[in-house]
Amino acid sequence: MALIRSIVHMLWMGITVVPYTLAILLVRLFGAGSRTRYRIARAWLKLSVDSARVIMGIRTRITGLEHLPTGEKQGVVLLVKHQSTYETFLMPAIMPRPLAYVFKKELLHVPFFGWSIGSLDMIHIDRRQGVRAFAKVVQRGRALLAEGTWVIMFPEGTRVERGQAGQYKSGGTRLAVDAGVPVVPVAVTSARVWPRKAFIKRPGVVDVSIGQPIPSVGRKPDELMQEVEAWIEAEMRRLDPEAYPEAVSTNP
Repeated sequence: MALIRSIVHMLWMGITVVPYTLAILLVRLFGAGSRTRYRIARAWLKLSVDSARVIMGIRTRITGLEHLPTGEKQGVVLLVKHQSTYETFLMPAIMPRPLAYVFKKELLHVPFFGWSIGSLDMIHIDRRQGVRAFAKVVQRGRALLAEGTWVIMFPEGTRVERGQAGQYKSGGTRLAVDAGVPVVPVAVTSARVWPRKAFIKRPGVVDVSIGQPIPSVGRKPDELMQEVEAWIEAEMRRLDPEAYPEAVSTNP
């Protein structure tokens, strides 16, 4: 049954992405602003999350939304635990401000999905350019943050297995320090139901915990990222203790 539900959900996403992408491209052709295009894209992402609940039984439990800044022009850098594709759909659907992802430019060539994100205010980079690529992140990121768009990054760089931690890179905190905006750590237990590379998804609950904003002014990027990593990984052990045997053994 889980296999059938997973196939149905993938087909649903493949079918629905077409009209939403065409709508984005059409309104762009007629000069619609970036916020209008973002709202259309967000609607499809929310549809994907809602359909995952209906079709596959994947529900979301969110805590910490009250920690998020409320100022219209207050920029933040969201630093999110990355276990599966699910959180890439989920974050825009639940966040109160437009988000700009930092992603590799190869995704722009994915039919429909890539065309959509290429029409939005995102930050696509060529990882082969190294320092020049990060300079683009800073330049574009600062402009978006100044407009009140939140930049979202996965500090581990790629999806990691449940119960594991990747190498946290300081790109997100370097951007935050440079722009003078806080970082917000986010823990997500998506691999509990949507494993990293598995096609078959399982019904269950994805916990999302949003931490307090951490000021970046006067901080060193590496030191700030260490604080972010410590909070996220401790929160992951609290939310999903079964994935961390040492957490269970040390908590009677």
